Amino acid sequence: MHATPSHNVRLDYDQVIQDIADYVLSNQVCSDEAWQTARYCLMDSLGCAFLALRFPECTKLLGPLVEGTWVPNGARVPGTQFRMDPVKVAWDIGCTIRWLDFNDTWLAAEWGHPSDNLGAILAVCDYLSQKRLNAGEVPITMGKVLEAMIKAYEIQGVLALQNSFNRVGLDHVLLVRVASTAVAAWLMGGERQELLAAISQAWVDGSALRTYRHAPNTGSRKSWAAGDATARGVYLADMALRGEMGIPTVLTAEQWGFFDVAFSKTNADQTVKPVEERQFKFPRRYGSYVMENILFKISFPAEFHGQTACEAAIFLHPQVKNRVADIDRIVVTTHQSAIRIISKSGPLSNPADRDHCLQYIVAVALLFGDLQAGYYEDEFHQAHPEIDALRRKITVVEDGCYSKDYLDPDKRSIANGVQVFFKGGKATENVVVEYPLGHRRRRKEGIPLLLDKFRSNLASRFPSGQTENILALFADQHQLQAMPVHLFMEKLVI
Repeated sequence: MHATPSHNVRLDYDQVIQDIADYVLSNQVCSDEAWQTARYCLMDSLGCAFLALRFPECTKLLGPLVEGTWVPNGARVPGTQFRMDPVKVAWDIGCTIRWLDFNDTWLAAEWGHPSDNLGAILAVCDYLSQKRLNAGEVPITMGKVLEAMIKAYEIQGVLALQNSFNRVGLDHVLLVRVASTAVAAWLMGGERQELLAAISQAWVDGSALRTYRHAPNTGSRKSWAAGDATARGVYLADMALRGEMGIPTVLTAEQWGFFDVAFSKTNADQTVKPVEERQFKFPRRYGSYVMENILFKISFPAEFHGQTACEAAIFLHPQVKNRVADIDRIVVTTHQSAIRIISKSGPLSNPADRDHCLQYIVAVALLFGDLQAGYYEDEFHQAHPEIDALRRKITVVEDGCYSKDYLDPDKRSIANGVQVFFKGGKATENVVVEYPLGHRRRRKEGIPLLLDKFRSNLASRFPSGQTENILALFADQHQLQAMPVHLFMEKLVI
């Protein structure tokens, strides 16, 4: 029997890769709303990072691999004195932004947090701005940072619209790596072939498994996985600009490509999917849609599918706080994605386990009328056994209309309803919150509170004078965009 040799013809880059590269290189951002929202995203993401620096489990992972290393003209980690190579700085920034699950969010067929890409963007821009200045050239401005954010958000978000990586067990940080690689290569001055090579390398890395986000393995890796992905993007971009070759058909290569290997060849009944069903779907072209529709976590550091449930439970707190012993059961009506991701029973072993538990979020909000990052910590959990007692009384059910509206591109709701039933037959109203405070439909209501959140997060890290100086950086859109990146980053060193 003779083996058939492989047909070794070098093909052009997959169209998905070409479209990403062409968008990054050529797209002009014309949306004033996108520019303004990017400023708020930058502000909020940095605030989340500053708050995370209060938690030792986060800070133990930061800093150079060789203790005491300090890199002249290196990039900075906001809120610290670390000055390192851009890859490790991207890791640290991404880790701190993501640590508390408090940064902005994108929900579609796939979920994720586009601000995770800020690790790569700030690290690369800070380093390159200083490098240009030392060479007598014009430094990079914060306008470039905001533009890179809009593009990274768009790449990650559009890829997520109708392509569910979680359904095949892959983690969404894959999309962070792809987006970070693309914009990092562009920021570094890469030309089209270099961007194509870099992006292809990001896909060939495959993806982390989602198991660290789900029972029974939920743990702290979900808080640094994005930092790892955005740092990898910087590394791959640097390799491409050094001349490393790409893998043109990394997605579509028969048998060995991403679609055949990682994007599920079979249906639920184990029948083989047609080739066209193994490939990505794109309901819209790249533009600025994702930045314009980004979701902010304004009040609660909780997984976003539970934000409206938390808001509803806090509304009910005054009605139940003095009747906790009389509660017979609690019904949470939600959408299908929340059930898949954050509905869980049984022991919760660590903070990362708790902030991804819908029942824990609702129980805490009902009991205390609030939800703060510290409420997930072991000390708080152990001091309040009534939380788990209330969790056991919660039933989670799906509402098909909620699930449908969640995926509707004109609605993008994240609805939850909470109703408390007491012994003896009485009950509260079923409080339904369709759109969370951070939704585009509630921008007017949400932005003042987002500013309050930023001020509070700044105060957790900086003295009052420096807090006011940092606040002033974000007061004027045009002034911020014109500011050199290295000067901006200097203001964030403590």
